[in-house]
Formats: sequence, structure tokens, C-alpha cells
Amino acid sequence: MGQKKLVRKAEPPSKRRIRWPRWTGFRGMTVRDWLELLVVPLALVVISFLFTVQQDQRQQRTENQRAVAEQKLAEQQAQDEALQAYLDQMSQLMLERKLLEAEPGDPVHTLAQARTSTVILRLDAEHNESVTRFLINSGLAVRSKGGFRVEHLGFPLPGVPLGSETSARLLSRNALPHATLSGAHLLNADLSVADLTGADLTGADLTGANLKNAYLSDANLSGAFLYRADLSDAFLADANLPNADLRGADLSGAELNGANLRRTKGVTNEELEQQASTLEGATMPNGQKYEEWLKDKKASGKDE
Repeated sequence: MGQKKLVRKAEPPSKRRIRWPRWTGFRGMTVRDWLELLVVPLALVVISFLFTVQQDQRQQRTENQRAVAEQKLAEQQAQDEALQAYLDQMSQLMLERKLLEAEPGDPVHTLAQARTSTVILRLDAEHNESVTRFLINSGLAVRSKGGFRVEHLGFPLPGVPLGSETSARLLSRNALPHATLSGAHLLNADLSVADLTGADLTGADLTGANLKNAYLSDANLSGAFLYRADLSDAFLADANLPNADLRGADLSGAELNGANLRRTKGVTNEELEQQASTLEGATMPNGQKYEEWLKDKKASGKDE
């Protein structure tokens, strides 16, 4: 009888051994042994990585908080300086140029009106309370029905108690015709019902501003930022808005007859037609007069 050939049974992967030289000390170790040996170092690497990421995030948050705090401090200092400059200028006008005796139309009267109009647009609610208090104590403002009136400067301040949170509406319902506010920073300003007829708002930042029912006829808003501004029911007859940013602006019910809307951004001819209450004589974003564009639209069959 022939001898049976011995067949060596293969070991499972977990039992296989790597043939290391004896001097390495690894001889006889299986794959499982190696995996178990590597678990702790890998876990330490992962933990170290997660800890580093967490530290970086914490450091980034700290730096962001520090940057916000520094920005607030800088803004506070700028507000303080603007208020102090205004108080110094107005005191000088009263003492040296007899502002209290000036009549409307006098150069000193016009100068004081312009400075007051500009500063209440620039300052926040807290600093504007100081402006209101100064005007009242100096005799420039007197109490009237519904609020205070700046008697010698010719426009009202809203009737809110000093210290009230609603004093942030210091510009609302104010008459500031022909005010020079080019390049002004008026983010989220409340300009509702304000009279800004003929005002120069060239390049002004009116992002998120409330201009509902505001009077802006003949105003120059060239290049102004009106992103998400509320212009609903605003009166913009003959206003100049070339290159203005109207992305997300609410123009529902706005009167835009005769307005120059050439190259405005973020709004189309169709959107203007849908939102505005009137566009007669207006120059549309594409440069056409409203009537010409409407005629071309009808001729192309796009009209309903």
C-alpha cells in the first residue's frame, strides 16, 4: 500500500504568523496580536487629533470674541468723538455766532441745521439721547404736542421719553430736505416717513434701512447700497438711482415716476413693473424708458 500524502491544513488568518527573525522579538506574533498592539497608539493619535481640533476651535472663538469686542470699543469711541465734536461746534455757534437769535436762511442757522441732521443720522440711540437733551437744555428744542421740536433749526425730533428704547427712531418722521449724506453709514436706520427730498445720498450704505413711506423725490441715490432696504410706498419721483444696489429691496407700492434706474443691481424691469405703483417716465435698468420697454414687451408677445 502506498503511503498517504500528508496535507497541511491552512491556518485561519487570525492564526497566521509572520516569520520575523528571532532577534526582533516579534517572532510568533499573529495578525490579531499586531492589531491589538496597534489599538492603543492609534487611539492616542485620534485623541490627540481631536484635542488639537478642539483647541483650534476654542482659540478661533476666543479670537472672534476679541475682534468683536475691539470693534464695539472702536465704534463706541467713534460715537463719543462724534458727539463731543457736535456739542463743541454747536456751543461755539451759540456763544460766538448767536445761533439762538438767527433766523431761517441765515448761514449760521443753515450750518447748525446741517450739523444736527448729520449727527442724528450717525449716532446710535444712546448718544442721540444726549443730542436731544442738549437741544432741550440749550433752548434750541421745546416740548410740543407729540414730542420735541428743534425750534430754531426747523425740524422735529420724535416725541419719546429720554431713556426710552424707542428713542432709536430719532430720524423717523424728521424733515431733512436737501441734506448732504453722501457716503453715510446708515445700516438698519429707521428713516420711515422721513422727508429726504433732494437729499444727497450718493454711495450711502442703507443696507436694511427702513424707508417705508419716506419722501425721496429728486434725491440722489447714485451708487447707494439699498440691500434688503424697505422702500415700500416710498415716494421716489425723479430720484436718481443709477448703479444703486437694490438686491432684496422691497419696492412694493413705491412711486418711481421719472426716476433714473439705469444699471441698478438686483432688480429687473419685470420685477419693477410688478412692485412699483407707478413708473411713468422712469428710465429702466436696461436704459430704456418705461413706455418704450412696455411697448417692446407687448410687441414681443410677452404681455399677458
